[in-house]
Amino acid sequence: MRVTLKPFDLNLRHLRALSAIVAHGSMSAAAQAVSLSQPALTQGLAKIERQLGATLFDRRADGVRPTPAGLVMAERTRAALDHLAETTRSGLRGGGRGFARPDLLMTGTQLHAFLNLVEAGSFSAASVRTGITQPALHRAVRDLEQLCGVALAERSGRGLVVTVAGRKLARGVRLAAAEIVAAIEEVSPDPGIGSRITIGAMPLSRALLLPTAIAALVRTEPRAAVDIREGSWRELADPLRDGAIDLMVGALRDPAPPGLHQDYLFEDRLVVVGRAGHPLASVLEPTLSDYERYDWIIGHLETPLRQHWNDLFGDAPPPAPIECGSVMVIRGILRETDLLTLLSPEQVAMEIAGGVLRQIGPPLDNGGRAIGITTRTGWRPTSVQQRFIEQLRAAVEARLRESE
Repeated sequence: MRVTLKPFDLNLRHLRALSAIVAHGSMSAAAQAVSLSQPALTQGLAKIERQLGATLFDRRADGVRPTPAGLVMAERTRAALDHLAETTRSGLRGGGRGFARPDLLMTGTQLHAFLNLVEAGSFSAASVRTGITQPALHRAVRDLEQLCGVALAERSGRGLVVTVAGRKLARGVRLAAAEIVAAIEEVSPDPGIGSRITIGAMPLSRALLLPTAIAALVRTEPRAAVDIREGSWRELADPLRDGAIDLMVGALRDPAPPGLHQDYLFEDRLVVVGRAGHPLASVLEPTLSDYERYDWIIGHLETPLRQHWNDLFGDAPPPAPIECGSVMVIRGILRETDLLTLLSPEQVAMEIAGGVLRQIGPPLDNGGRAIGITTRTGWRPTSVQQRFIEQLRAAVEARLRESE
């Protein structure tokens, strides 16, 4: 298989036929079901197998039977095409214009051009990025707009603005591409090459869990590519929904937001943190009144840290002049002031061990927060992604054993 094979290098119409071949067990019946001639479907399937470097179907006298690779490709591509179909069903078409099922007519060339236009921000930048001429990009995007019957991108001054419909389609295209990429990786005759996992890392996970799990994954899957995107839950949620990242690790929400699935790993117990020489550092069990005498650094609204701080002080909280979601910045401010904050001990473990910061008092009685994995509803990991999740769970189990 070519390492450089991209999801939309594969013909969408031929990919759509894979499920029909599995269902009918016959090339002729499948060709009829997807409105292709049998020779065209036979040639299309042969091309896909050459591109993948894998046999998808065994040809027999009584019909065709899917290989394990064929089943994977059929299942993954069906999910990919369902994303495109759902996008068009959920109000993409405008005012009755366009085709009833534009997703059935979209080509990989059109989707590749449109997605790169969205990500690059202009036709000129997309042209440089893809190597496709600007006229060809214009033509592909305009053809896609005609299929959908709605504008996807509009000029605004010297720039380009993606419309609401365009953003909706872009999400569907990204999700479809993610499924096809996963299929390509799973059927590769050379496992490991091209296998990728993109992880959204929230602050707590970056302190201990991710380094341990990723190091273990790299030892067992040295050719796997790991992409780590740092951010808060709010910054990572939309990229997760878009398919730009595969999973998030960090504090869970209660309840789980629509379209997202959460898997619990462990409960983190928050503590009050201040500088090593803080006036409360020598107090074994500070009272709430002791904490109220100092200013605080707090999390942003609608974050679990902010909610815990509100629960701690109720209707009469102490001054909180700084709102911050960056643990690195918080640690720097704490070192230079008498401000206090709520954090997990693991987020400042090195500073505490180095005598720079200190846990002030015991862990909070009501300071627990659920830490876990957040994925898209219905997301199915590849073998490498599943192995990472297993390594993550193993890191949590080791952590819990050490704390006993």
